[in-house]
Amino acid sequence: MPSELSAITQKVHAGERLSAADGLALLRSRDVWTIGELADVVRRRLHGNVTYYNINRHLNYTNLCALSCKFCAFYRKKGEEGEYEFSVAQIAEQARSAAAAGATEMHIVGGLHPYLPFSYYTDMLRGIREAAPALHIKAFTAVEIVHLARIAKRPKEIAGVLADLRDAGLGSLPGGGAEVFDDRVHDEAFKGKIRSDMWLLVHREAHRLGLMSNATILYGHIESLEDRVRHFCMLREAQDEAIAQNFPARFQTVIPLPFIPDDSELERLPGPSGLDDLKMLAVSRLMLDNFPHIKAFWIMQTLPLAQLALQCGVDDIDGTVVWYDITKVGGTTTHQEVNVATLCRTVREAGFVPVERDTLYRRVVREGAAWRVEEPVSA
Repeated sequence: MPSELSAITQKVHAGERLSAADGLALLRSRDVWTIGELADVVRRRLHGNVTYYNINRHLNYTNLCALSCKFCAFYRKKGEEGEYEFSVAQIAEQARSAAAAGATEMHIVGGLHPYLPFSYYTDMLRGIREAAPALHIKAFTAVEIVHLARIAKRPKEIAGVLADLRDAGLGSLPGGGAEVFDDRVHDEAFKGKIRSDMWLLVHREAHRLGLMSNATILYGHIESLEDRVRHFCMLREAQDEAIAQNFPARFQTVIPLPFIPDDSELERLPGPSGLDDLKMLAVSRLMLDNFPHIKAFWIMQTLPLAQLALQCGVDDIDGTVVWYDITKVGGTTTHQEVNVATLCRTVREAGFVPVERDTLYRRVVREGAAWRVEEPVSA
């Protein structure tokens, strides 16, 4: 075993927290196999041979956006070809269709629409709740929440806006919009977007209100390895705070997202390699010791690589997705779907046991067309 990872190996087997210097050493190391093995030790310590998936339906309600982030090929401006926005009635119909197909979750994010009123969003949530009462609604990144507070003319009332959304039907927050917590990267690649302090504040308020959330990191563009480690440490500290203060909710999972350069202003960049992807997923598991789950979002990493990642610290392979418009790896259409049989086969071929979960990581038990949840499958 390489001497450069010997001390880290001892810490992992002893269950000790890794330092920022350890994280940087892991990201700099070319020994992806040892890194993967170490992440697998932690993953099996937490979850054994179980891998989670869910039956979900993604919805991007609009691609109109007030921002123009360089890494993004999704956004459109008013009047541009391809712009769209869904009505509340259309969204409710999507929810009804998802529930009929057995989905337990609607995952909803979109652009920062410059013209829609705050009532559109609360009406959306109520419309989904009425159309499909059993669906969990995971919606709106921290960036969107800040935007909604602004259009509601309550920019300093993040908690109040979140409470209104929760009362209308919001069940939890996705982890998008975090990108990389670094001001230099922020100013160059996504200037105008909220910075790390505001992103973390939104999630802190959500946790205080009992809304579980996820976290992401977008890597492989103009950030440095040091930036990635700093991002991990900031997420870990935020989770430490939620645990120490006994908030009723906290972060459930982190989803490392590889930068997809196609058609963005940064398309000159190559993007991360498959080995980079595996290493980032593994290091996420090793650094984020207080996060229960690490997810490989197969839409961006591809299903074959997500399968390999199950042996590198990943315990969640996401879900059926169905419709996704933000990234289209390999020029695919917005219809990006994988069925349950394929997900389960992917997990089993990797040597793990597939377990269907709901958004809150409770085991789903299906009885014909009906389903119910059991107690949480992990803390």
